[in-house]
Amino acid sequence: MRNAAPFVRRPLAMTPLIDVIFLLLLFFMLTSTFSKYGEIELSNATTGGTATEAPQDRVFVQLGAERLVLNGAPVTLVELTAQVTTGQVLISLDSDTTAQHLVDLLVELRGREGLSVLVLE
Repeated sequence: MRNAAPFVRRPLAMTPLIDVIFLLLLFFMLTSTFSKYGEIELSNATTGGTATEAPQDRVFVQLGAERLVLNGAPVTLVELTAQVTTGQVLISLDSDTTAQHLVDLLVELRGREGLSVLVLE
């Protein structure tokens, strides 16, 4: 036997839905990070110089995970920054060099007047 009572649709309650949305919003706000990432400004490569420019002093730096070599002589980061003041710095990376070592070196060399840094491939 069928139910003879007519089907009555109840109105949909929005309160539980709003509660769930606020809980999700709270969860995502608390689990996300709002820390600011540091940036290092890298300039684009420039075109070749003209013949009238005076030659620059160049130093060659080899950077590895456990070593830092300036023109063939091992140095520390403090000694390197004291010895290199102007000219052009060519940086060669070993295969075991981490990005953090490169960033540390670039931070120490940035912002110096008359000093250009070039990272070799």
